[in-house]
Amino acid sequence: MIDPIVFDFLTKLKANNNRDWFNDNKALFNEAKASFEKSMQQFIDIVHEVDPGIGDLTSKECVFRIYRDTRFSKDKTPYKTNMGGFVAKGGRKSSMAGYYLHVEPGACMIAGGSYCPPADVLKNIRREIYNFADEYKAIINDKEFVKVFPEKFEDKLKMAPKGFPKDFEDIELLKYKSFAPLHAATDDELQGDKAEDNVRHIIKILEPHNSFINRGITTEEDEIVL
Repeated sequence: MIDPIVFDFLTKLKANNNRDWFNDNKALFNEAKASFEKSMQQFIDIVHEVDPGIGDLTSKECVFRIYRDTRFSKDKTPYKTNMGGFVAKGGRKSSMAGYYLHVEPGACMIAGGSYCPPADVLKNIRREIYNFADEYKAIINDKEFVKVFPEKFEDKLKMAPKGFPKDFEDIELLKYKSFAPLHAATDDELQGDKAEDNVRHIIKILEPHNSFINRGITTEEDEIVL
């Protein structure tokens, strides 16, 4: 699924993260970029098989640029040392829960859900979990889900989020600021003849989580009992 040229380019870029090297190796970058975009379309197609709700998307709508925004960062290296794309209804800038493919030698991942959503989206997700906690817990505590996505989301609030009862039995779930399961993939997992099957298996396990989150995001406020 991911061609060796992508790993080769990213390995070299990590050792030479400067504009002079990048410009001298622009042809290699363009070749690796084209290869990754082709692989990304395969990823999109697999996601669409499992979750047609994403709609018809192209690589161009989902792939992130390799150029870093260094304006507010102490790290001034100009390029990301990974290639990635986010697949969700509306493309990479969507606020819907989606499917993220991240290719970085020794640090690949397939992740999903909703990462650091805006306040209104986060509130809707929390409401959905509040109203259907048992359903959500059944998804994230499923044996296969835990096996494939062992890491728990992101940082949490110290207190109960505003608008939710502090004595809610599953208040700890509502404290999360992100609902983004992550599968740390090996480089080999994304290469070779079995790569598509590996990815399809992961996406199938992730889909119920994303569908639950998206149901919350798209539910009108007056439809939610709080």
